[in-house]
Amino acid sequence: MSVTALTKNWVDVCALEDIPSQGSRIVRAGDNCLALFRTTENEVYALDDKCPHKQGPLSQGMVHGAFVTCPLHSWVFSLETGEAQGADEGKVKTTPTKVEDGRVFLQFISAE
Repeated sequence: MSVTALTKNWVDVCALEDIPSQGSRIVRAGDNCLALFRTTENEVYALDDKCPHKQGPLSQGMVHGAFVTCPLHSWVFSLETGEAQGADEGKVKTTPTKVEDGRVFLQFISAE
C-alpha cells in the first residue's frame, strides 16, 4: 500500500503594497489565475479569479469589507470562505494567505 504525504509550502508572491487597498492583483498558479484582494485593514485573501455563475473576473470586482462583488452580475462572495452571499448559490475556491514583513505568501499543498 502506498501512502502519499502532503506538503504545505508557503510561496512569496508579492509585496503587500503591490495590492491596492480595497483592490486586487492577479497571480498565476499553474494553469489558474488567483485574485489577491486587500482590505482596508490590510488583510489579504486569495480566490480563484472566476465567478462560478458566468466565469466573470472577480479581480475586476469591487472590494467592500471582507467581500467582493462580481463585475458581471453583482454576485457577492465572502473573501474569507469564497461562499456566495444572499440568495445566490456557489463557491469560489480560496487559497490560504499570510503577510509577514510586508510580503504576501500563498500556501500550496502538494503530494510527495
